[in-house]
Amino acid sequence: MDIPSGYVRQRKSAEQRRRQPRPDYGGGPTPLFDDTSSPGDPATFQNQQQGQGQFYGGMAGQQILSDPMANMAMQYGSSLATQGKDVMEKHIDRFISISKLKYYFAVDTTYVGKKLMLLLFPYMHSNWSIRYNKEEPVAPRYEINAPDLYIPVMAFVTYILVAGYCLGTQNSFSPELLGMQASSALVWLILEIVVITMAMYIMSVVTDIKTFDLLAFCGYKYVGMIGVLLGGMLFGSMGYYLALAWCSASMFFFLLRTLRLVILPDASHDMVSSGGNKGRTYLVLAIAVLQPLFMCWLTRHLIPSQN
Repeated sequence: MDIPSGYVRQRKSAEQRRRQPRPDYGGGPTPLFDDTSSPGDPATFQNQQQGQGQFYGGMAGQQILSDPMANMAMQYGSSLATQGKDVMEKHIDRFISISKLKYYFAVDTTYVGKKLMLLLFPYMHSNWSIRYNKEEPVAPRYEINAPDLYIPVMAFVTYILVAGYCLGTQNSFSPELLGMQASSALVWLILEIVVITMAMYIMSVVTDIKTFDLLAFCGYKYVGMIGVLLGGMLFGSMGYYLALAWCSASMFFFLLRTLRLVILPDASHDMVSSGGNKGRTYLVLAIAVLQPLFMCWLTRHLIPSQN
């Protein structure tokens, strides 16, 4: 009868294990089974594990590096990021002066709080002039009457968020609709700045007001629009119209007082009395009147009418 060779090898290995010396258990009871959980030499086991990790890690790295599409994507992404950074650093000053832009964001918490109160309650404010330091206006954090872009930017973002919440309460929210709301508000703001600039050019109005100043003054209306939407959400149509009336009157008064000193620096308190400044007076009134109209136009559809 033929005996399989595998069976012979198993018998030999079993006999060899029985011939190995039994461990000394110090006179205690002999365990039923030998402990085979130990990996043997710890150093040998650690080297084996490290070798396996290097083997599999090397295989994964080789697979990634050997993939031509991955290499192409990494190289293209790296070159594109580098080119974009170089273009921004070289050409951004052609469109926006970074040093001048930083001035409009030089604000602190105290200034923001005081300026918000001035925008909503401007009737008790008496000194509307802007202080200058060596022919340069003082930074907004030190001058509450100075225009800034921090509040308009934050108010614009907050207005979009509140508008999204209003749309959600009407079960009509969608990312596309919210994007249209943001795009519409931004386009109207840009169009407003362009029209005012063209009007100043046609009327030959020479003034120290800058484009960023106009952007700040026209962007302050988003603060009132947030208050209008909150009034409509909390108190319905009646609250909306009351808040719209208050915020519109406050914004009109604020811009009338502020722009009078910027566009009409030589005018007296009675703006219409100076015949040579009639064109500038009409321009100031037009800018001040436009803000309540835009506030109503961009918020009315967000408040449902109550029958």
